[in-house]
Amino acid sequence: MEEQKIKQDKYGTIGKNIRKVRLSRKIGQTDLVRRVQLLGVPLTRESLVKIERGIQHIQLAQLRAIKDVLETSYDELLK
Repeated sequence: MEEQKIKQDKYGTIGKNIRKVRLSRKIGQTDLVRRVQLLGVPLTRESLVKIERGIQHIQLAQLRAIKDVLETSYDELLK
């Protein structure tokens, strides 16, 4: 079964929220990617950059892993 992708709105809200929370936690992109990969979820730094810019859809597993690594809520990432 193909992994479900979450389409960002035209403003790239999910990506902007990920970036905002990540920066508030003082976590770099490379560190976030490494921690997500340690959870067994495929993610590259290039993909994270595109997700944060709102030009790439995020997979559900990636969103879940990012939420866990950043110790935040779905509400914070999706609002």
